[in-house]
Amino acid sequence: MYEGKHPKKRYKITQDFLKEVLPENSKILDLGVENPFSEIMSKMGFEVENTKGEDLDQDFTSVQESAAEVVTAFEIFEHLIAPYNILKEIKAYKLVASVPLRLWFAPAYRSKSDKWDRHYHEFEPWQFDWLLEKSGWEIKRNITFTNPVRKIGFRPFLRLFTKRYYLVYAERKI
Repeated sequence: MYEGKHPKKRYKITQDFLKEVLPENSKILDLGVENPFSEIMSKMGFEVENTKGEDLDQDFTSVQESAAEVVTAFEIFEHLIAPYNILKEIKAYKLVASVPLRLWFAPAYRSKSDKWDRHYHEFEPWQFDWLLEKSGWEIKRNITFTNPVRKIGFRPFLRLFTKRYYLVYAERKI
């Protein structure tokens, strides 16, 4: 299931986390267009629907009209200018989300060739926790983890032991 050049460690950790926090056959709305991990979730037995590429800073229709019981957002919120707004609009009562962590040795990611593939935010765990809490979510479980890259250099060396991702399971506060 972790074939090709996809991030094997990150996918495995995320898959194991989903198995821990979600019942089998959960109906999921995955924020973002269909991607390799949404295919993995489908193979795991989840019923997965993706958003269509709309601007989630301005268009909340997908989360407002979805009948999914779970929303997943894997490396999505860092691309939004105001993730608070869509988090408030989600109708599902469960959320599984991951964000890249701010690294002291690297600037925020900014693609030189794609004006949309940029990180407006890179979070520290407390910042993402606060964002979730202020937007009506209660964190039930969270983990941080590394995701080393197969390159030589100072930054790749630091990524061997520096936590790079933050993964959270939260439920809507009642």
